[in-house]
Amino acid sequence: MAQNASLDPLPGIRKQFAYYRQLGEKTMAQLDDADLTRSPEGSGSSVAIIVKHLWGNMRSRWTDFLTSDGEKPWRNREAEFDGDLHARDIILQHWNQGWECLFEALDGLSAKDLERTVYIRNQGHTVLEAIHRQMMHYAYHVGQIVLFGKLFKGDAFQSLSIPRGKSAAFNETLFAQDKQRTHFTDGLMKSGESENGA
Repeated sequence: MAQNASLDPLPGIRKQFAYYRQLGEKTMAQLDDADLTRSPEGSGSSVAIIVKHLWGNMRSRWTDFLTSDGEKPWRNREAEFDGDLHARDIILQHWNQGWECLFEALDGLSAKDLERTVYIRNQGHTVLEAIHRQMMHYAYHVGQIVLFGKLFKGDAFQSLSIPRGKSAAFNETLFAQDKQRTHFTDGLMKSGESENGA
């Protein structure tokens, strides 16, 4: 693995995880307390259940990330789908605990670790493969949270990307700038719509 800092994918990976975290948080901030535990008809799920599942997965996968199997013996995956988180503060506590576990592990890695082997249920992955596996898993579930937010809020939902009808203006602004090497999440806004236009 090249040690050139410009080729190190870890800073970009960290930004990508932070982006998905922010999408979930911006969605949950728009929802009423009751919406956090509401299940769209036929889904059998809720924002709270998704958060609890992410919390369980993140703690299991990222605790002792380099030295123990990602499926910990203390994890109770089935219980993650019980609808027993009800209060917003408890839901957000679980959300934050999961992400903090992830970022603590990620921040302890260097580029030279990316080709090491880690295991998930005895299946070997390079560290980079394991990171990508988890990122896609979390993007999948954050996408569900955003979808629930749109279903519950309808037209009142504040766009997290380029609002409909504003694509041309957004592109015009970016193409008016000089070419530059940046990560698409650079300059994310903390509230309202995203600047990146994912």
